[in-house]
Amino acid sequence: MALKATIFKVDLQLADLDRHHYADYPLTLARHPSETDERLMMRVLAFALHAHERLAFGKGLSDDDEPDLWRHDLTGAIEQWIEVGLPDARRLRRAAGRAAEVVVLPYGGRAAELWWSANAAELRKLSKLSVVAVDADASQALAGLATRTLRLQATVQDGVVGFTDGTQVVEVQPHRWR
Repeated sequence: MALKATIFKVDLQLADLDRHHYADYPLTLARHPSETDERLMMRVLAFALHAHERLAFGKGLSDDDEPDLWRHDLTGAIEQWIEVGLPDARRLRRAAGRAAEVVVLPYGGRAAELWWSANAAELRKLSKLSVVAVDADASQALAGLATRTLRLQATVQDGVVGFTDGTQVVEVQPHRWR
């Protein structure tokens, strides 16, 4: 019998001072059995950075045709395709053909740097692509906040995201690689 996904409920109170976007989001995330707390929380970070009323979580690891997050316009066209982790270049080329904008949030320290070194030349050809990396220390600290029911406050200011669950504070400063 296959293992089932674990459901996480996140109440996210977002204050994005950079985009003047302030909203509360009740998020339900399914964590695939092979997914880590670090990757799960990177998806929450991706949501906080790109929050929009039509931004939604895709099927992620269980479906190759959907990203981790995406936003459709009112006609159903894909406005934004967001990948978390280290996707292969072929997947990103395919995404760039389907979406107006493609964003990748690599994490994992040295592994992310090696991924970028191996793929940078090919990925620089994709004009729709943005790559915004997160340091290993920050992504691991963010993973430390993960619980099945989570109330998070996130503040985005000058590109830095501060998360708090009321007891711990984690600051994440993404680095734009492209």
